[in-house]
Amino acid sequence: MIKGHTLLNLVVLLILGACSKNEKSSSDFIMYSADHSKEKVEMFWKDENGQPLKSIRKLKTYVNAQHKELKFAMNGGMFTEHNMPKGLYIENSRMLNPIDTLTGKGNFYLEPNGIFYRMANNTYAVVSTKAFRYRPDIEFATQSGPLLVYNGTINPVFRQNSHNMNIRNGVGILRNGNPVFVMSKKKVNFYHFAKVFKSLGCRNALYLDGFVSRAYFPAGNWTQEDGDFGVMIGVIGK
Repeated sequence: MIKGHTLLNLVVLLILGACSKNEKSSSDFIMYSADHSKEKVEMFWKDENGQPLKSIRKLKTYVNAQHKELKFAMNGGMFTEHNMPKGLYIENSRMLNPIDTLTGKGNFYLEPNGIFYRMANNTYAVVSTKAFRYRPDIEFATQSGPLLVYNGTINPVFRQNSHNMNIRNGVGILRNGNPVFVMSKKKVNFYHFAKVFKSLGCRNALYLDGFVSRAYFPAGNWTQEDGDFGVMIGVIGK
């Protein structure tokens, strides 16, 4: 019998074997690495009428109306009532929701939590909330928590044998600077989900959300278009 963590290691090795491609999937994970030389990551919340987009289906329609190609999409962080982003949200260089530096209960406040952002020069970063410093050249940013991997180390609050199993999605930064998005197809605990990012070489990776997570990945024959979200993240061809 193969133990759960051993099986996960085998899955990650299979994924790593396909690293020459930016689009990958397996029986357990959906994965997309955005090529910063050919693609841009954008974040979306509301449509042209100021109404939350909520679903990937509406996001796809919204992007297509701008004559852009939506190559990949997933929900981009936790939200509160009325689909309001939880914590910092920057879209097209405008801060639409302030940073949350409070303490509290729930995954968002598991320390350290963090922020994923894109700069005007199309470079990307995942940093802890405490380390984040606002700059006017940050074009997109979303806050969530907890950090899965921080400075090359899996978050020490996670337990390898935890029974806290769920569908999960997140984002990390690869060694080449490209952001990589991962969603589990099956329930997984925090430790094993973080281990996927660490095995890919991410020094920093951020948890986005849990059971509500959806991903749109037509090239990988995975096209979930429903959802009821706040922020969504889309990979757009340049």
